[in-house]
Amino acid sequence: MSQEKLEFLQRSKEFWNPAKTQDWQDMGVDLVIDKREGYYLYDMDGQRLIDLHLNGGTYNLGHRNPELVEVLKSATERFDMGNHHFPALARTALAEALAACAPAPTMRYTAYGSGGGEAIDIALKTARHAMKKRKIVSIIKAYHGHTGLALKTGDERFSKLFLSEDTQDEFIQVPFNDLNAMEDALKKRDVAAVIMETIPATYGFPMPEEGYLPGVKKLCERYDALYIADEVQTGLMRTGEMWGCTRYGIEPDIMVTGKGIGGGLYPIGCTLISEHCAGWLHEDGFGHISTGGGAELGCVVSMKVLEMVQRPEVRATVGLISDFMRAGLERIMEEYPDFFIGIRQHGLVMGLEFNHEQGAKPVMKHLYENGVWAIFSTLDPRVLQFKPGLLLSQPDCEDVLRRVEIGIGLARDEVMGRGSRRGAI
Repeated sequence: MSQEKLEFLQRSKEFWNPAKTQDWQDMGVDLVIDKREGYYLYDMDGQRLIDLHLNGGTYNLGHRNPELVEVLKSATERFDMGNHHFPALARTALAEALAACAPAPTMRYTAYGSGGGEAIDIALKTARHAMKKRKIVSIIKAYHGHTGLALKTGDERFSKLFLSEDTQDEFIQVPFNDLNAMEDALKKRDVAAVIMETIPATYGFPMPEEGYLPGVKKLCERYDALYIADEVQTGLMRTGEMWGCTRYGIEPDIMVTGKGIGGGLYPIGCTLISEHCAGWLHEDGFGHISTGGGAELGCVVSMKVLEMVQRPEVRATVGLISDFMRAGLERIMEEYPDFFIGIRQHGLVMGLEFNHEQGAKPVMKHLYENGVWAIFSTLDPRVLQFKPGLLLSQPDCEDVLRRVEIGIGLARDEVMGRGSRRGAI
């Protein structure tokens, strides 16, 4: 590591986030991202990494995608953030484009935040207003963001830190894939909404069992609760459909998209709201105010993102990458069956499961050392989040699999204590 980088990391501890900076170093990851293009990241010391983290899908279309960069540059000749109080050309145009591709025909309105967490807060506030009830049901080990209401729907690791744990029994959590527990939570008819990540990301992408998500939707209808789909990580063609919930036959009442909708160039979060939930938009349009929400430059970029991900060739590419990666990973799993024990996959939403309670961490470290960046699942570190981009090339897919085979082998040797058999690329 260069002296310049060492000094920078020390400054990061002094002026930014001491614990997070140190945690990464303790895990063997001293990454300081400098140049980035396509699906490549470059550390400030010059190391190149193929990005399979994508910042949770923010870079679905790659870093600094040329089409998106050009759209943003052109937009600055006419637009800036805009004024959030007034009707705006780009803001309304994006809302129309989202309505046109929404997973339910009743989804007419879009309310904007400056990121996914804020958009989740809008969804929860909207549900409470529509149903005149306060309770929200989410999944144990869910993650919906770090803002006020969103924080209460997630894991206590984050809520307790800020004294935000629920003390009024308004936020209920039940196990994933357990319809009986979900019904127990709903049967008093005092729940405003159930919020569901279509495939829980920070929990390591456990896959919904057959009939589970449709079953949750039916329970919501039976017990007068709304269904909120959190599509921040599963939307925008990552599953091979525009929205992951569509793959499971779900028409949500409210849906949230973020991260990738801004193309990695401008932060934006969008809450799609069905007509029957939109009462506050008619009653008091000032009910939610966000200075950065729906910034016009971001809306212009997002419209281009929607157009790009819906191209037939992108859908076809997603299918090819999914199949190719699956075949290669299964081959690697056969080589290390005592360590690499599972592949959780729906399209390009993928989690690699390892036979050790912290197994994804050494895998992450060895992949990093071998030129691939993928991140462990915070709430289940047995699982590595493995998220190829929508436009990843065939040569890059082959390169990734070659490096992954080496990284997993080294991690397995470290965990199993059998000595290294492979060297870094």
